Amino acid sequence: MGVRRSLRSAQLSIVVPTFKERGNVAELVRRLDLALAGIAWEAIFVDDNSPDGTAEAVKELGAGDSRVRCIRRVGRRGLAGACIEGMLSSAAPYVAVIDADLQHDEKVLPKMLARLQSGEADLVAGSRYVEGGSAASFSQGRGAVSRLATRLTRQLVGSPLSDPMSGFFMMRRDRLDAIAPKLSPAGFKILLDIVATAGERLKIAEQPYEFGERFAGESKFNAQIGVEFLGLLLAKMTGDLVDPRFIFFAIVGTLGLVVHLIVLKLSLAFLPALYVPLLPADLFRLAQVIAILVAMTSNFLLNNELTYRDRRLKGLAELQGFVLFCLLCSAGALANVDLASLLYTNRQVWWVAGAAGAVMGALWNYAMSTLFVWRVR
Repeated sequence: MGVRRSLRSAQLSIVVPTFKERGNVAELVRRLDLALAGIAWEAIFVDDNSPDGTAEAVKELGAGDSRVRCIRRVGRRGLAGACIEGMLSSAAPYVAVIDADLQHDEKVLPKMLARLQSGEADLVAGSRYVEGGSAASFSQGRGAVSRLATRLTRQLVGSPLSDPMSGFFMMRRDRLDAIAPKLSPAGFKILLDIVATAGERLKIAEQPYEFGERFAGESKFNAQIGVEFLGLLLAKMTGDLVDPRFIFFAIVGTLGLVVHLIVLKLSLAFLPALYVPLLPADLFRLAQVIAILVAMTSNFLLNNELTYRDRRLKGLAELQGFVLFCLLCSAGALANVDLASLLYTNRQVWWVAGAAGAVMGALWNYAMSTLFVWRVR
């Protein structure tokens, strides 16, 4: 940047959530500088401790340009949480969120700001699906997913957005301050959360833009984002009575139940051929123990990757977390085995007994997991 620029009181704060985007930050700042000429702006990069040195690259830029600053988050991750943290750190009257991959068109930012300043809207959402917008760079599969998400959002939560999967928007910061305590830091789709949480309190407008090609790095779009999107929809359908994290835990628990029942059935089928014949109750008890151990392992791994993504354990911490998870869940597992064995002895319907025991243990597992295994550091 050359000579260090002095920072006037920023009129617009642009929040850029990043994870492994080192190759894009300098180009994004250059483009913002061109697009926002005459506007007092700042760029707040919120980096989830990227291993590629993204935070360091941002700080180097900030050393020569006081409009650029970095929030490096350690021990917490997630796009929605990064956006919330960045926007709340701003003192500007207007805040925007834009991706670091340069697929969002920064040239429309002045138009979005003008619409807010005129009082036309409290929030202006970038859209690829209104007249003048384009998602031509989408692959066929990603385009189909985006269209499906739009239909689901309109039908299930009544969102007025034509492009609810967009992460490109601008809003008045005082409107954000009013709803911030109700927003979920888990997940990827912060725009949908803001609109659904605020309801009719927000005047919303849409700004067309052309979705571009990624400049550098790799796309973060995957199946997990889809699961988190569905979790957010379900949370909003219940009026935020159910936290999205609990929904993710329930999804993992459902998959764990399937694993549990499959392993239980296989154990009941093959254990008699491997061991001395056992009484039906003893055979079932042993099969139930095996099923619990396998399901517990799968639940821990899936929860670490999905439910507690922002608190994900790695390396030695993951091993320690697994051991603690197993220890804390042991009481639930014992209740699982005893309840299931009692039901099986009375009725001998293997799947009813197995499912009842698994549900009993699941309630304990969620409470202990949140309090002790993936606790906030």
